[in-house]
Amino acid sequence: MTISLNAFLFVSGLLFAIGFFGVLFRRNTLVIYMCLELMLNAVNLALVAFSRYHNSMDGNLFVFFIIAVAAAEVAVGLAIIVALYRKRQTVMVEELAELRN
Repeated sequence: MTISLNAFLFVSGLLFAIGFFGVLFRRNTLVIYMCLELMLNAVNLALVAFSRYHNSMDGNLFVFFIIAVAAAEVAVGLAIIVALYRKRQTVMVEELAELRN
């Protein structure tokens, strides 16, 4: 049984949409952060699907690059979120709107 390219792209688009709307409508910075990661993984899924159906390794190389960038993003982003939480005792976006003080 083979899964068509359209099925991969549909799942990828669905994951990206969930992540996009999560970033737009959620208020918790950790949830927003997870939604960003979901969007990156949706792009990874699409790249791997294209790579598989075109019998090339180009998409896989992009996925490795995206995973490396995402790992660095996690390290920096979580450090910023933890620092903000220690300073303000909250992770809600409305209460972090002003970063001065």
